[in-house]
Amino acid sequence: MSKSRFLTTLSLLAAAVLGLVASLPAMGDEPLKVGFLYVSPVSDAGWTHQHEVGRQQLQKALDGKVQTKYVENVPEGGEAERVIRQFASDGYGLIFTTSFGYMNPTIKVAKQFPNVVFEHATGYKSAKNVGTYSARFYQARYLTGIVAGRMTKSNIAGYVAAFPIPEVLRGIDAFTLGMRSVNPKAQVKVIWTSSWFDPGRESEAANVLISQGADVLTHHTDSTAVVQTAEDKGVWSVAYHSDMSKYGPKTQLTAATHHWGDFYIKIAKEVLNGNWKSENVWGGLKEGMVDIAPLNPAVPDSVAKEVQAKKQAIIDGSFHPFQGPIKNQDGEIVVPEGKSLTDEELEKVQWYVEGVVGKLPK
Repeated sequence: MSKSRFLTTLSLLAAAVLGLVASLPAMGDEPLKVGFLYVSPVSDAGWTHQHEVGRQQLQKALDGKVQTKYVENVPEGGEAERVIRQFASDGYGLIFTTSFGYMNPTIKVAKQFPNVVFEHATGYKSAKNVGTYSARFYQARYLTGIVAGRMTKSNIAGYVAAFPIPEVLRGIDAFTLGMRSVNPKAQVKVIWTSSWFDPGRESEAANVLISQGADVLTHHTDSTAVVQTAEDKGVWSVAYHSDMSKYGPKTQLTAATHHWGDFYIKIAKEVLNGNWKSENVWGGLKEGMVDIAPLNPAVPDSVAKEVQAKKQAIIDGSFHPFQGPIKNQDGEIVVPEGKSLTDEELEKVQWYVEGVVGKLPK
């Protein structure tokens, strides 16, 4: 081959390669695909609703940089594993799994997709590509307990709860401690539903608690059933996850609320910038991950000021909801005076505080 012909051929090959490269999308031009797994239906209140609000905030804040999608009402277990794997197989680079029972499926799928970032809510298992996140719900629970303790006349509150895991038990204990800090005679009765979302069972449990003398109801379940039942029966309620005053306009006293948007935006930015790393995030009142809803006008100003002062004390670190001395329901000291539960101890709570009525399920 002559030198001139060789150079001509080389030029044509170079032009072809350049043309091919120019036709490919540049790295980073495609939006980050972000998937969300929800354990219950998307509605206008509740646990899943608050995560959906966070997803919408993420989409709005990083529009053009992220593409988000959710799958709702996904049972914990095998079905969750299937949906998580489908997200990863479809090119989702960041996946939020938003229920405790998604923990093991998340860990399993993450091993098979090491280049995908997973964030699991409320769990304790992590990996190089799996972070965990939760909120200090117990801080807001304590504050709402103060309100309930001041407003009850029967000195009995009813608590509808899903599963006896540490997260739920912390909430029951913190609510009880808050009540009894202002009303030492207060008692909390608990009924377990064994489901995160079962409006019928939640309503039935609420009615049983009312029949047992409860004039304030609260819950750690996903639907609005407890608040609606309280409204129908004319007893006070304290909502959970989100402000449910729409369903209890006369009787909702307040709510312990969750806020995920800022966290979702932060994590997505880290993934986009390539500086994400696995962490165990636990944010509270100080970080804006939890708060309480506006108080019912029936709550006296003196109580509102009391709650605000305690909220500020939690934020500045001068008060801890699990600050001793604290006794369990058998009268044994579980937190000595001058001590507070550490985060590690809080994550392992498996006891009722003094004032909770009934036995803890095994």
